[in-house]
Amino acid sequence: MFKTKIFHYLFLITLIISCNTKPQIETEDKADNSDSKQITQEQIDHLGITDVNHLSSASKRALKWPTDLGNDWFIEFSGLKPLKGDLAYEEGVVRRDPSAMIKENGKYYVWYSKSTGPCQGFGGDVENDKVFPWDRCDIWYATSEDGETWKEEGLAVARGEKGEYDDRSVFTVEIMKHENKYYLCYQAVKSPYTVRVKNQIGLAWSDSPDGPWTKSKEPILSPADNGIWKGEAQNRFAVEKKGDFDSHKVHDPCIIPYNGKFHLYYKGEQMGEQITFGGRQIRHGVAIADNPLGPYVKSPYNPISNSGHEICVWPYNGGIASLITTDGPEKNTIQWSPDGLNFEIMSVLKSVDAHAIGLNRTADNEKDPTEILRWGLSHVYNSWNYQSIMKFSSERKTEHRAPGE
Repeated sequence: MFKTKIFHYLFLITLIISCNTKPQIETEDKADNSDSKQITQEQIDHLGITDVNHLSSASKRALKWPTDLGNDWFIEFSGLKPLKGDLAYEEGVVRRDPSAMIKENGKYYVWYSKSTGPCQGFGGDVENDKVFPWDRCDIWYATSEDGETWKEEGLAVARGEKGEYDDRSVFTVEIMKHENKYYLCYQAVKSPYTVRVKNQIGLAWSDSPDGPWTKSKEPILSPADNGIWKGEAQNRFAVEKKGDFDSHKVHDPCIIPYNGKFHLYYKGEQMGEQITFGGRQIRHGVAIADNPLGPYVKSPYNPISNSGHEICVWPYNGGIASLITTDGPEKNTIQWSPDGLNFEIMSVLKSVDAHAIGLNRTADNEKDPTEILRWGLSHVYNSWNYQSIMKFSSERKTEHRAPGE
């Protein structure tokens, strides 16, 4: 009797499983048929769909792409060209992270991070050694009449006095001109430069691109204070709570005047940063102020990008465009937002040769979505210890032809 009950019980389970399996297959087929009813002949021709009654996951994703996007945003980068004059590569010297270029007094101006000597990483004496190439930097500037031959003009913004929030390094600078005043925003680190140190963002302003510059006494932006480290060891991956996307560092600032306010775009690094299916867990955010000097309030919509590394943004068509590179599932894309907050992918690029891009702010950015990317500045790793600034260029790519075609 007991064996009979067990048999009936197992038979019932098998029947239930088999009954539940069939509707799932039928539902999937119905979904295919449902999707196929909405497909036009134009979409079939454009996407090369073989059978509308059997749509792969790839075809279903493709059917959601905008049909009117075109290739206005698609470009190809054409390599880097060494600069001449004082910004040519110099052994033993780091020049990197160029700002955007502006043109004043008939000359291009650019600001950048500068340091000297090799770095030892976190395995050395972090109090006295140099940890990274961008460690122990000051902000310098240079001018050029043609964008290729440059004259180094000297120091613009120096590190702070010992004990101040920027006493270790000031670097990764960006320029903004507004109402005949000049503003430099930049990253700052306080000594000692440990694995768990929290980078902040500082600001300096002047009535002239040649200075002198007045520095903010306090940072204008800091990491979120809601992550919790695990233990006392200098391990940035050990956390009890990761916190917001920018709980560890705020990097690569760029201020854009927009709709009567000032949008400070920045890169966020999270405590316990992980490697995901798109690479490093790096995202972008924005903080907004009514005045260039702040206070800057982080947007509740942050993060506004789930990918990217250095910030590269410009106004276009009433909104903000952004080049997203290096990290995350949406890397190597150009995106656009109608409100500076909600970005959509406009093109996916083959590759991006330029890094830490310094845009040419003299370009007519309303002429074409990517006009501002026709040429500008980038840095290149000549070695791990030393970097130099080079010139990049790009062009619109609207068709592909074989040689002789």
